[in-house]
Order: sequence, then structure tokens, then C-alpha cells
Amino acid sequence: MITRRKFLTSAGALAGSAAVLQRLGSAQGVKTREPNKPRETTAAANRNKPLIERVDPKPTLPPGEAGKDYTPVITPNNISLPWKVIDGVKVYHLVAEEVDHEFAPGMRAKCWGFNGHVHGPTIEAVEGDRVRIYVTNNLPEATSVHWHGILLPNGMDGVGGLTQKNIQPGETFRYEFTLRQHGTHMYHSHSDEMTQMALGTMGLFVIHPRRPKEQRPDRDFAFMLSEWRLDTGTSRPNPNEMTDFNVFTFNAKIFPATEPMVAKLGDRVRIRIASVAVMEHHPIHLHGYQFRITETDGGQIPESAQQVETTVLVAVGQSRTFEFVADQPGDWPMHCHMTHHVMTQMGDKFPNTIGVQPGKLDEKIRASLLPGYMTMGTNGMGEMAEMHMKVPRNSLPMVGAPGPFDVIDMSGLLTLLKVREGITSYEDPGWYQHPQGTVATIAAADDLRRDRIEVPAAPSAPQNPTHHHRG
Repeated sequence: MITRRKFLTSAGALAGSAAVLQRLGSAQGVKTREPNKPRETTAAANRNKPLIERVDPKPTLPPGEAGKDYTPVITPNNISLPWKVIDGVKVYHLVAEEVDHEFAPGMRAKCWGFNGHVHGPTIEAVEGDRVRIYVTNNLPEATSVHWHGILLPNGMDGVGGLTQKNIQPGETFRYEFTLRQHGTHMYHSHSDEMTQMALGTMGLFVIHPRRPKEQRPDRDFAFMLSEWRLDTGTSRPNPNEMTDFNVFTFNAKIFPATEPMVAKLGDRVRIRIASVAVMEHHPIHLHGYQFRITETDGGQIPESAQQVETTVLVAVGQSRTFEFVADQPGDWPMHCHMTHHVMTQMGDKFPNTIGVQPGKLDEKIRASLLPGYMTMGTNGMGEMAEMHMKVPRNSLPMVGAPGPFDVIDMSGLLTLLKVREGITSYEDPGWYQHPQGTVATIAAADDLRRDRIEVPAAPSAPQNPTHHHRG
């Protein structure tokens, strides 16, 4: 039972805890948001200035420089958008256009993106920079660009019809604003979003802190998550899909086409993950490491509130940033832990055949209906990665890529963190060479006897003379 005394005591303790957290945040240079006060750099703050200066402040510092003010971000399988400085302003140019995009060798699609890339190139700048971004529309319909999560004047927010006119085909619009925050953000079309975003019109917008409170990372990686509906044999993603996606991507690539993250042993590593995926949330799990979640799309998390995890949930419209020291060598997978998100196509449109004993069915079907037919999936789906069967045009098997020991029966939202000692470049070092005695192997009979392990007899295999087994 909660008495008035207990309630007041608990309330006092909570208030005290809040005050302590606020002091901790201030001591670390992280300003916690006070909900009853306006955010800094907004029009409601600094009322002594004219409204235009509060809505659209001019920069007080020169444009940030790579190496001097920040460690450039790495967007695997993509690039950062080039820029130039004109009268103290960083100038960028985005071109929205159709792109012939390769998800992986053997699977291409006609998508929509920017500057020949799906997703668009990463826009990279520094807190305090003034940016001017030109957007040319070479799509067949009107578009606009929204700068997702970025503080800016309302008329630069990029919502077609609401804050600006739509950019008609062939037109070029200008956006300009001063960056008043740092963090991992995004840009995406905000006209006919269902179609345009489902076809790929999005990209990352990374803003580095001008004066970081923590040590800069040695390796700073950025990923955008997406899901697509690309039916087997077709060449255009289906923007009308709402629930049943069959292609899941890091930076619009599926494993094994995802470029690995390479780090030297001892490097400080930052990984940024952002998502404006259509419908799905993604729990991204990194093997071999524990990491601190340091930022959300709302900004830096005070150190006292940072969580230590091995999996980070990235919901639609969010970004999450985590950091760690690469202290353990190896080839460590990073993937979505929704198991169907590490597959590709052809994985959900056939009946469940686990445990089925087809007997002579395959032989009869081959003789009378389909030469080359075989029943698949009776012992699980992993064997599909090794069977090298013909697939429909412009399609990939559900899972599988060659690995150093065996076939890796995952695809989709999977990439690798490769940590090495003694490397002199960040090129892909190939597969990890494990020190002797550090690889799981088949148990020796002497080991089983020594440790008194009794292995039960294996169940008899189903009689299926036409079934093709691995190997």
C-alpha cells in the first residue's frame, strides 16, 4: 500500500535523481532538454534578435574541413556527395533520376535515386555550416526533398504542397539553411512518398559536431536500411506492397554484395544506422562486441544514460549510432535479427515441405511434367544455397554465398565487420586466418571418451532416393 509519506518520499527521490542526471549531463557538456523551455537556436529563444535571424541564422564559423574538424564518414557501397565552397557556403547538387541499380550480381532493378546512386549519396557537413542544396528533378513526376530530422526554416522543410511547390520534371529548386545540430539524419522525397521512397529516393545526411566532446572515431561507418518488393523475374520494385517484402538491404545491397567494414585492431569504431524503410523495424545485431548507443536521431545521449547492448532496434524514421573499440580480431557478422530479413526472394511462396518424404514423386513429375524437377526443403532450407539450380531471370536464390569453411546460408540484411591486426590499409583483407586451436571442429572420439559424452544414435534418414543432399 502506498501511503502519502511513501509517495512524497519517492517523488523527492525521483526529483533528486533527475537533478543529478541533469548535473551529470551538464558536466559532460551534453545539454538535456527541458520540456518547459524552448530549444536553443529556435525562434522562441533569443527574443532580442529579429525573427529572420532566429528562423534562419547565419553561420559564425567557416565551413568545416575533413580531417581538421571531423573524420569523414564511410558509406559502404556508396559515396559522399561532392561539394564546393562559394562565398562561405557549402554547395551541393542532387539530381533525382531513374537508376539501373544492382542489388547483387544476378539481380538488377530499375529504381529511382539520386546522382546515379541508390540510395542517394551521403550528404556530409559540420555543425554550423551553411549549406545550399540544389535539387534537379529528372523523374517522370513531380517531387520534393525533405531533410528528415533537421532543424531549419519551415519553407525549407521540403513537403510538396505544404511548405513549397512541387519540383516539376525538368525543374531545379534551391534549398539553403544553417546546420544547428549534429547527428545522423536523412533526406527523402516528400511527394508521392509511397511510390518514390519505395523505389529508392532517399539518402543519409550526416552532420559532424564542430567540437566533439569525445575522441573522434578512427572508422565512421553509415548505413541506410530498406526493404523492397521485387518479384522473381521482374525488374521494377513494386511500390504498392504494404506487408510482404522479399528484398532487405544495407545501403541498397544484399549479402554477399555488401562491402565489409574493415578496422585495425584497436581502432575506435562508430556505426550509424538509419531507416526510412517502408513498414519494418530492424533489430540490428553485431557479433563479438558490446557497444554503447551514443546517439538517436534526436541528438547525443548523455553518457550517464547510454545503454550497453549487442543489438540495437532501429524503427522506421529513426537513426541510432553506436560505438566500440575494435579489440577482437575476426570476421564478425552484423545483421538484422528478424530471421526472414536475412533471406532474399523465393523464400515465402512455396508450401512447407519440412519432413515430407516424397518417395518416387520427383521421378514421376520429371518423367511426365517437369524435367529436372526435385522437391526442395524437406530437410530445411540451407541446402538451397548449395544446389546451384536455375532461377528465374533477374532473381537470386533465397539464401547463400560461399564462405571460408562452407556456404553461408544468409543473405539480405547481412554485412561483415573485419578486424585485423597489422594491416597497412583498409582494403578488404580477405577471410580471417584463425590462430590454431580457435576454430570449432568435429569432436574427436578421444575427446568424447575423456569428457564422458554419450552421443545418441542418429535417426534413420527418410527413404528418398532422388533427393540431392549437400556435397
